[in-house]
Amino acid sequence: MATTLNMLALSLAAASSVSAQGFIGPRWRGAGRSAGSPDYSDYLYQSPLPIPPVAQPDFTETVDGRQVEFYTMTIEPFTQQVYPNLGAAHLIGYNGTAPGPSFYIKKDTETIIRYLNNGEKSSAVHLHGSYTHAAWDGWAADEMEVGEWKDYYYPNTESARPMWYHDHAEGHTASNAYFGQAGVYIIYDPEEDKLGLPSGDYDIPLALSDKTYQSNGDLASPGGNPINFFGDTIHVNEQPWPYLSVEPRKYRLRFFDMSISRPYDLYFQDPDGNWIDFEVIASDSGLFGGPVKTNDVVISMGERYEVVFDFSGFAGKNITLKNNMQQDQISEFDNTDKVMRFVVGEEVSDDSNNGQVPSTLNDNIQWPAQKDTVDHSFNFQMGGDDTWTINGVSFNDVNNRILARPPQGSVQLWELRHTGGPGVHPVHIHLVNLQVVSRTGGSRGLLPYEAAGLKDVVLLEPGETVRVLAFFGPWNGVYMFHCHNLVHEDHAMLDAFNVTKLNELGYDFSDVQQYGDPEDPRFSAQEYSDEAFTPDAERSAALSLASMGAYAPMTSIIAAEEAYYSTAGYNGDSSAGHTTKTVAPSSSGYGFATSTATASTAATEVQKDLPFGFALPTPPPLPFARAARHPRDFNA
Repeated sequence: MATTLNMLALSLAAASSVSAQGFIGPRWRGAGRSAGSPDYSDYLYQSPLPIPPVAQPDFTETVDGRQVEFYTMTIEPFTQQVYPNLGAAHLIGYNGTAPGPSFYIKKDTETIIRYLNNGEKSSAVHLHGSYTHAAWDGWAADEMEVGEWKDYYYPNTESARPMWYHDHAEGHTASNAYFGQAGVYIIYDPEEDKLGLPSGDYDIPLALSDKTYQSNGDLASPGGNPINFFGDTIHVNEQPWPYLSVEPRKYRLRFFDMSISRPYDLYFQDPDGNWIDFEVIASDSGLFGGPVKTNDVVISMGERYEVVFDFSGFAGKNITLKNNMQQDQISEFDNTDKVMRFVVGEEVSDDSNNGQVPSTLNDNIQWPAQKDTVDHSFNFQMGGDDTWTINGVSFNDVNNRILARPPQGSVQLWELRHTGGPGVHPVHIHLVNLQVVSRTGGSRGLLPYEAAGLKDVVLLEPGETVRVLAFFGPWNGVYMFHCHNLVHEDHAMLDAFNVTKLNELGYDFSDVQQYGDPEDPRFSAQEYSDEAFTPDAERSAALSLASMGAYAPMTSIIAAEEAYYSTAGYNGDSSAGHTTKTVAPSSSGYGFATSTATASTAATEVQKDLPFGFALPTPPPLPFARAARHPRDFNA
């Protein structure tokens, strides 16, 4: 599979060479710089791989039989020594680390995470891969200004999976993530212990990113170019080209591509230059039905893959994790064909969970119902004025950016097409799990490990068309979908869909259908006060949120949705005749509104979906009145 990324290589080459439009100079290494980072060759594989600290809850409560953990996270500046011979780099991350603290959450344990923004720009936080209600999903315009905080409420009822959390602020997600606002969030299921997969010290998170440094050792800005950002320094867990000492046994390696614009074609190389086989066991939405054997894996921005690699035959040797690239790109981006090194020891200290990977890993993948008729076709392409669009619509087009209205609980087939512009488009659809059905128009087709499990990001290379199936539930509400090339996202390749409320579910589920407004003023950010951060105040806030039971009936609501469609059938989007064109926000379905809401664009959409005379139940009051917003000028 050494030629897997031929099309990808061509797109990267186009982004690193002179174009007819003059987009990028011949030696561009990011943000329009004419020269790259200071030479790091003397330090390759000299620093150990850092393992992010594990997040610890401030307290745990039991609410109606549900475990609820409360965490606090502060977005704050810090420095990190990257070049031993130069000055420190300045970053802004969660709790003063990058990546941020890693969350390891037991399945079905709810979490409330209070984020306080002590950074330099506005922020929004998205838990990528979660079935989160729209009110806490990290809508790009639902921001925390500097000096504000917001409580995000998560269900963690999905299957065990490798998720991640990162900034999602409108217009500067790339910058915030680049300077440190990203971290690992893993849901684990004790039932998986029966599989005997490597665990504990043999289960390693590997967050990939690429950056560029100034001559003084500080980070160069990724801004200034609307096309792509390719750094010339590969990081794993925020350390350039690290090493990890391993034992000659099996390891579970969890890869997260947290880069702005760089996909990778990862492979393991022995001292003789041979590629080594390994087993891919999971992707974005959890374990595969069984392992997929390969000798490389393509991972694009936002994607996650988990592999089991066996070091037992390499005692006393070095194994290098590399990035398959064309030779001309290696010369343009020195050493970006290298990722990290594994230094294999001579002895195994613990042989538990070191057996053969089971042939059956997961016999309960929730595949969506199959269908052949395409509900929507979306073109991802360049627009005018340095913008990127989906079907010609950008996030700036507030009247038309809701491009689909799948009824709650329905299954739709979406067609995603890369129809113009340099670089790749990893498409992320919030809320849902995707089954990648087909890939046409490129050189690689549908790869076995893409088809082996559910995902939430799918890579589009130039000229490709990919079809994905998704179950649009369990919740109603307005959600984003976008290109996860963060440069493209920040230049407006970000739109929305409205999962319209299924009123036929009846009164039993009406309480959990009232969180569909992504800018719900009941849950918006508040200005910091000492009062809000006392232990009693935090506990009161957590109990107020948890007592709403916003996620309590997830299993039963999915069953009710499936039962409804098995008898009522499905006839497409809520809006009659709506296909894939840009339309004004209107719908004949149902949605969410509150009588006190100040109508945002998203809120206007869901309010129009509310049938006349229908009132929603009032949730328990929050412990603090939501303060008025005070926008700040961050360029001052």
